[in-house]
Amino acid sequence: MTETDGDEIRTANTLRERVGLGRFYSWFLLGGNRFVVTGLLAAAVFATFVGISTLVVPSLQVAIRSADTIETMFSTMIGTVITGTTLVVTISQLVISQENGPLGDQRQRMSDAMDFRTYATELFETAPEAEPAGFLAQLLEANVRRADALEECIADNGNDELRRQVGEFLDSLRANADVVLDELDGEQFGTFAVLDAILDYNYAWKIYQVERFTDTFGDSLDDEEREAFHRLETALTMFGPAREQIKTLYFQWELVDLSRYILYAAVPALVVAGAMLAFVGAPTFPGVTLGVPNITWVVGAAFTVTLVPFLLFLTYILRIVVVAKHTLAIGPFVLRQSYGGD
Repeated sequence: MTETDGDEIRTANTLRERVGLGRFYSWFLLGGNRFVVTGLLAAAVFATFVGISTLVVPSLQVAIRSADTIETMFSTMIGTVITGTTLVVTISQLVISQENGPLGDQRQRMSDAMDFRTYATELFETAPEAEPAGFLAQLLEANVRRADALEECIADNGNDELRRQVGEFLDSLRANADVVLDELDGEQFGTFAVLDAILDYNYAWKIYQVERFTDTFGDSLDDEEREAFHRLETALTMFGPAREQIKTLYFQWELVDLSRYILYAAVPALVVAGAMLAFVGAPTFPGVTLGVPNITWVVGAAFTVTLVPFLLFLTYILRIVVVAKHTLAIGPFVLRQSYGGD
């Protein structure tokens, strides 16, 4: 594939399409409600436990009826839940500690944030929004305005190949921005929707294309056209640190929420595990339901409940690490073989 191939200039408008994620896989890792995903995992664990003990290894039925087996299983789960909860509290303390610091550090953070907003005001030609989705929408609109200005500037350029490639690139940029603007509309920070939307805007690839155009067609550009390219590149580069800031805040938000939810889930998990140790044994829950001994249903359900804190941890961390993988680089670095880099 050559540098002038149109496929490299025009990219898909969503991260899922660019990296080839299936719809369900994308929902499971990124877009899906974490409680729903946790519920699906819990249902899978329960069904697998009952299925294995009934169909695959029928001899497990004898072991499950044994008081020693139940005691070993749930005494281990109690230790696991307590250890996991302690780990989560440690994570929360780490996140919170990043917000603490001496006055000088806090003043520098405020100064950096205000400097960025001042620069954004020059780009927007209006006051920046305070709400993250609105601020990011303003950035995208500024990108589109400068893309329009660039297209108008090169309309009379004598290089047909330059006009063709840049026109295709700018059409792709506007289409990508429109998709992300629609996704941002009405969304509030604290949900994954804001971060999910801005992941779809592959600003780094667009910066690379601007640099390639000015290098490849440098002899065909006058000073005004070079300035138009530079203004678009400036607007694109503003998106990088803005996205990283929103991503950082979202990760902190998610980790604090995760800690809270796991602490909530740990209490019933410990109660269920303790009840299984104290009250459930071989004579308990006699009989059969749907061809499966009742004691198997009870032990499977109790085991699933004690796993819920871990499953919550798994679903939240999966999303965080997937997002982190696709946003490792800032600026015009493409870390994948596909031509749709972020």
